[in-house]
Amino acid sequence: MYVRTITRKNKNRPDVAYIQLAHNVRDKETGQVKADVLYSFGRADQLDVEAIRRLVQSLSRFLSPEGMLEAQGEGTLRFLWSRPMGGAWILRRLWERLGLDRVMKEALRDRAFSSPVEWAIFAMVANRGLAPSSKRAVEEWVREDVVLGNDEQIKVQHLYRAMDFLLEHEEAIQREVFFATADLLNLEVDLLFFDTTSSYFELDQEDDEEGLRHYGLSKDKRKDLPQVVIGLAVTKEGIPVRSWVFPGNTTDTTTVEQVQRDLAGWRLGRCVWVMDRGMTSEKNRIILRRAGGHYILGEKLRSEEKANQAALSRGGRYQVVKDNLRLKEVFVGEGTRRRRYVVVYNPEQAKRDKDTRQRILTRLEEEIASLGDLKGKKHNKAVCALIAHPTLGRYLRQLKSGELRINRTKVRVEEQLDGKYLLTSSDDSLTAEEIALGYKQLLEVERAFRSLKQTLELRPMYHRKDERIRTHVTLCWLALLLIRIIENKAGQPWEKARRVLERIHLGEFATKDGRILQRTELTREQEKTLNRLGIKPPPKVEKVELQTP
Repeated sequence: MYVRTITRKNKNRPDVAYIQLAHNVRDKETGQVKADVLYSFGRADQLDVEAIRRLVQSLSRFLSPEGMLEAQGEGTLRFLWSRPMGGAWILRRLWERLGLDRVMKEALRDRAFSSPVEWAIFAMVANRGLAPSSKRAVEEWVREDVVLGNDEQIKVQHLYRAMDFLLEHEEAIQREVFFATADLLNLEVDLLFFDTTSSYFELDQEDDEEGLRHYGLSKDKRKDLPQVVIGLAVTKEGIPVRSWVFPGNTTDTTTVEQVQRDLAGWRLGRCVWVMDRGMTSEKNRIILRRAGGHYILGEKLRSEEKANQAALSRGGRYQVVKDNLRLKEVFVGEGTRRRRYVVVYNPEQAKRDKDTRQRILTRLEEEIASLGDLKGKKHNKAVCALIAHPTLGRYLRQLKSGELRINRTKVRVEEQLDGKYLLTSSDDSLTAEEIALGYKQLLEVERAFRSLKQTLELRPMYHRKDERIRTHVTLCWLALLLIRIIENKAGQPWEKARRVLERIHLGEFATKDGRILQRTELTREQEKTLNRLGIKPPPKVEKVELQTP
């Protein structure tokens, strides 16, 4: 049974075609095959298409999906592959919206690169955000596991060449990205938060004096391994605007001068730096006030600095800002030595501090009792270990007789610090509440570091050369910048947005007449996410290629 078309030729009028349902039968007398018309659908130019569609749907109930394909003709439609495209699509659109493609193409204008350098850089950034892997694995990921929107082949050598180019133009690119981001999001950059973290390497020994990988104070609790120190400047909206890489033995206080110098030419206008206790020193206060800048710094509660002790001991009532936050403003010194402090007290934190200390003291009493009578005896390993313990040893004192006791004076001093932290600021235009809440936003930097290490998988770093280590961190910073913009605009964590968007796939279908690239239909959740980001969805049909006869 089949559908056939017959044409009636007319002498003075156009030919007319008729569509018929027929099947072949053999004539018993002549033995020849002839068509037996079962049904006529009428003239081809007057067909009831809706009726034909209903007929096809009715008949298709009796066929499996595979059978329907076979009914269309064996091999007429083949499904060749499907890959996620949604995550890469929004990352690329933001990349272009920030002008990163333009900045890099301008830098490439006078270079004789034949390889797709700008696309290679984007590929490495997108890989960090979507499926973090080594640079060698990026080549296969681009070829087999994602749709980036570029048909050019990206090889490993292209990636390393692109990394060298990125390092060469890092300063200009970071500056352009900052201003493009500020314009795109209408950022307020009056407050900039800065902090550092560390990232270690699985090495037996550190680099020579000129290298980056050295032993230092590890924030990953891996002081046994060489590391590098990474700095981030972040706006109060959580957008990272600049990154730095320092040698692993760099202390926090020594990073401030370079950070302030690097951003001095960015024309930030009024800028208040917010930094943690590790950055506090008199030298850094002077550095941060250069060119009219200001600071909000966390001060060490247990510092022996007289001004800090005077601020903590000064009397006065606390101003209630929130249920869990109370403030007291204190001025210490006169004239040029005058310093403005804000003492912050959190009643809930005070209760937690008290409970924690009580558990420590209870354990300490048990440890002392287990040592027995120490009067007149020499130290043993257990006594030395207790005295050297970083937490328990703080509350211990040793009598001349050798006995151990809880230092009650130290306990009373610590009780006075429960729930408190101490801030200082050079900006008199800020209220005490603005200083306290501004410092609290320093948590945005910690959140950025968590994203770098966990979501973007900053380590392990498979690089030996200092230049490649620096560029790897820059790539991670660019990826962090893009996902933070997405989080701010979409109002949801990147992990959720990524899961939703990565379900948008592009598939390739081939027929005897050619091939077609078509994406999956969008769900309502995907449409909502794209609308929040202000990004148009990918075209439904990406490409159609017809076979030439």
